[in-house]
Amino acid sequence: MPRQRISLADLARIANSKDEPRTAPGERVMAGFDTSGVSQQAHPTVADLSECLFFSPGDGRIWLQDQRMVLLHSEALGSLRRELIDSIGLDKARGLLTRAGYVSGARDAQLVRQQWPDADPPAAAMAGTRLHALEGVVQVELVHAAYDAVTGAYDGEFLWHNSSEDDEHIAAYGVGGAPACWMQVGYATGYVSTLFGRLIVFREVNCRSSGDPHCRVIGKSAELWDDVQQDLRYLNAQAFVGASAGADGAVPVVDLQAYAAANPGTEQSMVGTSSSFNAACHMLHRVAPTTATVLFTGESGVGKEMFASTLHRISPRKDQPFVAINCAAIPETLMESELFGVERGAYTGAGASRPGRFERAHGGTLFLDEVGTLSFVAQGKLLRALQEGEVERVGGTRSIGVDVRVIAATNVDLRQAVREGRFREDLFFRLNVFPIHLPPLRDRRDDIPLLMSHFLAHYNKRHQRQVAGFSQAAVKAMYNYGFPGNIRELQNLVERGVILVSDGEAIDVHHLFSSGESLAQNVLSLAWRDGGPATLSLLGTRPTAAADEAAGTVPGASQSGALEQAELALLRQAIRRSGGNLAAAARDLGVSRATVAYRAKKFGLVI
Repeated sequence: MPRQRISLADLARIANSKDEPRTAPGERVMAGFDTSGVSQQAHPTVADLSECLFFSPGDGRIWLQDQRMVLLHSEALGSLRRELIDSIGLDKARGLLTRAGYVSGARDAQLVRQQWPDADPPAAAMAGTRLHALEGVVQVELVHAAYDAVTGAYDGEFLWHNSSEDDEHIAAYGVGGAPACWMQVGYATGYVSTLFGRLIVFREVNCRSSGDPHCRVIGKSAELWDDVQQDLRYLNAQAFVGASAGADGAVPVVDLQAYAAANPGTEQSMVGTSSSFNAACHMLHRVAPTTATVLFTGESGVGKEMFASTLHRISPRKDQPFVAINCAAIPETLMESELFGVERGAYTGAGASRPGRFERAHGGTLFLDEVGTLSFVAQGKLLRALQEGEVERVGGTRSIGVDVRVIAATNVDLRQAVREGRFREDLFFRLNVFPIHLPPLRDRRDDIPLLMSHFLAHYNKRHQRQVAGFSQAAVKAMYNYGFPGNIRELQNLVERGVILVSDGEAIDVHHLFSSGESLAQNVLSLAWRDGGPATLSLLGTRPTAAADEAAGTVPGASQSGALEQAELALLRQAIRRSGGNLAAAARDLGVSRATVAYRAKKFGLVI
């Protein structure tokens, strides 16, 4: 079947369609991509990308979808740049900044691929230029770009305007004789390489820092450059870039080895990239080769048993038994026999001898979950077993030696329990050899979108569903939710959403939070309005002065009450303007139809 080429006129119509109303000044459409067709609905538009950026001033975080961002002074980056150049030299500084840009580009490409998996190559590639502009780095103007999906050959040329990197370099060193947009070159290389699954190298051939009127960059597949080694020495790219797409046609993630090492998810079920998660994983790897007793602390639902089983799997005892016991689930009268075993005839009903958990875990690992619930008697017997390395069955007359690594977990403050006389101090110090605290989910919000995707895939497979993903409002709501039940609660919410939503649709807020959960309204996002620039809006609303006036809010009213009144007023206005068409009202408000239908029914606007 012959390949179909998209004409310039076709792409112009797409770029200027209603789905893409805001083409940046000077931005030209992309031509020369060989594809089988273009879906206008698959476009990640400026408005789509803007809605991925949202702010949570209360906890000091900004996100671009699942990526934590930092709003940093350009002058501060310029100062860092000067320090690097002056301290380690121009070549090494250029390499560091180029590789940092590569990571940023690769992450943005992953965002586009994950959020818009059906986006066509022109749309996905142009999304990178818009993201770079949204991030305040540079305005990109396309001259030409072509990609042959069969041979993998790429050739593109772009103009860069208003480069922040140039501004700072010129301010520090004046106009010189060499290009200076190092991070931007790294970004372009990382973005396009990750997008197409092969190494595509960009080079700046003109730059304002070297006296040219504007910056011009050329990107080519690595094999098309005659002297690509001069670029690779700054990228150090040969060690971390994949060569081709997978057999199923999926685009592989192209990334840095250093980035992968910074995310040591030791098992597929261990999901997270936040600093607190990585700190816990680092401690896990440090203690795994030893036989030291480990005490996991943290709230209920943070994944203590998952960490304990992972610790066993990466330890030298991985081929031996992993035996777990929930101390809170065993009656006090049975705890001794469960831990140490029982001899035949020891008590009425003991018709046969059986080993306890210590014996069953011989050579391996014993996990004591909720160890803080043990009675004082059980604590004393556990302490003796740990000190002596031997147990005695109930009704037995001889000691049995055991070689067991003990891992304990608790969701209570054992130090406080010791002070209050509820836990033995000597047992606490016996267990607290190597403590690892697992933070609550509200302190590792960077992991929320990864966990959402992980559990969505899990429950799609388990329940044989094909749920498309999450709406932007749902993602923002999950970021802002307190998660008193931590990961266990998030898992339940996602499963609930998968069950409630129809195949092919996205999970929205009302699918997730349908059981009385309390949502705070303190996350801000960028909201596009027709004919105007992006404005900050509260999660799930588009508040304006007109909305406040229409809602009749009064000074001193509670924030939640005022927001509810504003929301009601906006819904009424949108439904009235659309003549009762909920889909049109949803487009007007910038939310999904399901959200409008749910809120309208909640306020009694429709039956």
